[in-house]
Amino acid sequence: MGYDLRMRVWRGDASGGDFSSYVVPVEEGEVVLDAIHRLQAEQTPDLAVRWNCKAGKCGSCSAEINGKPRLMCMTRLSSFDPTETITVTPMRTFPVIRDLVTDVTFNYEKAREVPAFTPASSNAGGAFRMAQVDVERGQEFRKCIECFLCQNTCHVIRDHEENKPSFAGPRFFIRYAELDMHPLDTLDRRQMAQDSEGLGYCNITKCCTEVCPEGIHITDNGIIPLKERVVDTKYDPVFLGLRIGRRRDRRVVGPAGGSGPSPIKRPGGVPVGTRVPAAPPVPATPAPSLPAVARSASASASASAVPVATSTAHKADKVKAALPAVGAAAGIGFLAWALRRRHK
Repeated sequence: MGYDLRMRVWRGDASGGDFSSYVVPVEEGEVVLDAIHRLQAEQTPDLAVRWNCKAGKCGSCSAEINGKPRLMCMTRLSSFDPTETITVTPMRTFPVIRDLVTDVTFNYEKAREVPAFTPASSNAGGAFRMAQVDVERGQEFRKCIECFLCQNTCHVIRDHEENKPSFAGPRFFIRYAELDMHPLDTLDRRQMAQDSEGLGYCNITKCCTEVCPEGIHITDNGIIPLKERVVDTKYDPVFLGLRIGRRRDRRVVGPAGGSGPSPIKRPGGVPVGTRVPAAPPVPATPAPSLPAVARSASASASASAVPVATSTAHKADKVKAALPAVGAAAGIGFLAWALRRRHK
């Protein structure tokens, strides 16, 4: 059953603008983006709006609907009262280009600052192996569709324009966390995340997690663990976290003097923060024909010969989690020894 939807849409550009009111006929089951498209087709053909997939996977149609950052294609009209006026505005954190379209260049500049994934060697022949627990830890962050709603709602850059040069934002903090949790990566980005990307500015209000359309636990699974890893490098009171289970093959990276590309370069002079073309695939050599039993034995032998990389970072986390129990046991043992000595 259709009805007439009342809408207020912000119209303007970088020089200024104001709200315009419209009445748009809509149908049951539609979303806000449907109403915007009908408005654009029938009443205001010059309305500027960015969209692509209309399926919640491209992240293009980000806007603020009744003051809350959302994807227009994933916000159903049924979630509002039919008599309610729906207000649609562009994301407030980024400069307006025109109408509902904002300039999100800031995010792509921050993306270029992240030193890329750098394994110890090439993956020729498919030699890389990972434990399933490590796959699962990073897989959540890979769901990010870069709608930048988390960046938009983060008050550190939303309310303080001067923080943008020194603050990467939640979208890229989970990228740093994902790379730091990767067992095959050889770069240590923790100091860079703290000193150059402003990790310390985040006070974990979880507003970024609340608006994420993919349901990523940005704060609990990404930013907080990354903060804990940074603290391990600086403030460990008993200096155990710096030694137990700590990887020795990681190199500390970060912009020289707080700005510019990373001073560490890959072989060939390519800076760490840039991507390099993938190596051409190695042509497979056909194996000689073997009887079925021999093929089975050969496959079993080759599978057992390939070592499975176990995440030392994950082991370190487990060891650190056990440290309080170890300390408590040591304290109880010392107390028991002292009591026995006193009775003697």
